[in-house]
Amino acid sequence: MTGIVIKNTGSWYVVRTDDGQLFSCKVKGNFRLRGIRSTNPVAVGDHVTIIPSPDGTALIADILDRRNYIIRRASNLSKQSHILAANVDQVLLLVTVAHPETSTTFVDRFLASAEAYRIPVILVFNKMDMYDETQRAVVGQLTALYRSIGYTCIACSALRGEGMTELAELLCDKTTLLSGNSGVGKSTLLNTLVPGLEVDTAEISQAHDTGQHTTTFSEMYPLPTGGQLIDTPGIKGFGTFDIEREELGHYFRELFRQSDDCRFANCTHTHEPGCAVRQAVERGEIALSRYASYLNMLDDKSEDKYRKGD
Repeated sequence: MTGIVIKNTGSWYVVRTDDGQLFSCKVKGNFRLRGIRSTNPVAVGDHVTIIPSPDGTALIADILDRRNYIIRRASNLSKQSHILAANVDQVLLLVTVAHPETSTTFVDRFLASAEAYRIPVILVFNKMDMYDETQRAVVGQLTALYRSIGYTCIACSALRGEGMTELAELLCDKTTLLSGNSGVGKSTLLNTLVPGLEVDTAEISQAHDTGQHTTTFSEMYPLPTGGQLIDTPGIKGFGTFDIEREELGHYFRELFRQSDDCRFANCTHTHEPGCAVRQAVERGEIALSRYASYLNMLDDKSEDKYRKGD
């Protein structure tokens, strides 16, 4: 019997079978013996085979081949990965410039990881209703930057429903992962896009201007316009996993375009003579923030680097 994983609580998985049945499932023990270095060998979006039990539960016996997945380094085990979701068409990455502030380093790390697995990302700048003139100007600058690189950007207010029509059109008939820092408004957005869902939301911490976790597990929700949205717990930092130093520049689109003109084919864009990327940074053709993010990720050999949210 085959189906798709629609919920992961950490200890149990909910699988919707091809004929519409729902089963609460455990993972068969031998998954742990296959060398899968992941805190969650099964992810929401996975297509699996299950073996039903007499008590109405089931065992997940196998994962079918994944079309793709988005992955980050596990927050407490640096040599393991955490798969956010599998078999997705795109990602909605929610970004806020205040209440709380999403760092460009976090955004760029996420974008590079998605680029490595060829998953399109839509940047959604949320909470526009809360920003003053200066903060709105920052959104405008970031939108101009990421659009110039080739990313789709939308400014919206999930709380007031602004920008939701445009966003819903982009989600139609697609499987979309919803991700971002805690407190950026993922639950509010989900409630807006799926009327009647009423997922819990939480106030931002006044003391630290940071978000609180309201989503504690990953779950897939059907959208009224067709397609589905995978909601995930908020994440603080985004440690990249399984990206080699010499490959990293490939996943920064504008660096990759410029690298054709570097003197050396294996240029790391840090110190080599004749580096077209550094020349482009000096000319202002590559944003300093993007180049800083690239250097930050190059330094990920430091074991605790990925823990930092900045």
